[in-house]
Amino acid sequence: MSDISLADLRLLEAILQEGSFRGAAQRLDLPPSTLSRRVSGLERRLGLRMFRRTTRSLSPTPEGLGFLGRVLPALRDIEAAVRGAAEARDVPGGLLRINGTEPGFRLLMPAVRTFLELHPQVELDLVIDGLLSDIVAGGFDAGLRLAEAVPQDMVAVPVGPAQRFVVVGAPGYLARRGRPAVPGDLAAHDCIRSRLPSGRVLAWEFAVAGRPLSLAVTGRLTLGSTDLACQAAREGLGLAYVNDSSAAADLASGALEELLCDWCPPFEGLRLYYPRHRVGSATLSAFVACLRRQPRAE
Repeated sequence: MSDISLADLRLLEAILQEGSFRGAAQRLDLPPSTLSRRVSGLERRLGLRMFRRTTRSLSPTPEGLGFLGRVLPALRDIEAAVRGAAEARDVPGGLLRINGTEPGFRLLMPAVRTFLELHPQVELDLVIDGLLSDIVAGGFDAGLRLAEAVPQDMVAVPVGPAQRFVVVGAPGYLARRGRPAVPGDLAAHDCIRSRLPSGRVLAWEFAVAGRPLSLAVTGRLTLGSTDLACQAAREGLGLAYVNDSSAAADLASGALEELLCDWCPPFEGLRLYYPRHRVGSATLSAFVACLRRQPRAE
């Protein structure tokens, strides 16, 4: 029998989910060359080629996909059994997997630090995914989403303050093109659009006196990164619609100016959410306790 460990299976799972050695190496905090050598060693021990690799792409072979399709559900069962054993002792332990976005995990980091310091026997896996995946089907213990996107049958815990999206533009651009007074004025402007990980283009949402307004703005530039949207706005390429925390430094320095302020009210922020059957988990409960102890800025 081949000597295959749980760590080996998690390594293969990370490559399958990330779709590249580089992405998996970043997630596992390993050099790509080390990851490649470990996979080659696993393939030799299994007598099975797991992935088809070229200079531009990586995909599982049919044999590799069949193998992973059989062992990954078993991996979930083993991890659940380890968690269950720890929870039976009412002691946090084992692996805790959380699904979310990179900006959300930034807000979570103070609680992560406290949690890992208090519970050295726990392993935490934060998986970046902006596709709003089903956390139960994906084998996650919890997820991180905006409050409005949390399924109603889940337990939800607030993370961080309320959030607010703002429209921003560079002083030079505004001097050339003028300042929009109402959302309808955006039709006469170059709007820098944002594409979500799902592929959907983000609508610009506004509200006044409790009345919502959603605009599908037009523009020649579409980006998949908030940081790039802010940079493009600084360069005078158009107006951007971004989270106010992402634009805070540029607004403070004067590199960007906020527009349509009265039309951009705050909304409920992020929530850590999990299925009700996980309420009794000692490990998840310990993490939630750390999260609740973190101050929430207003």
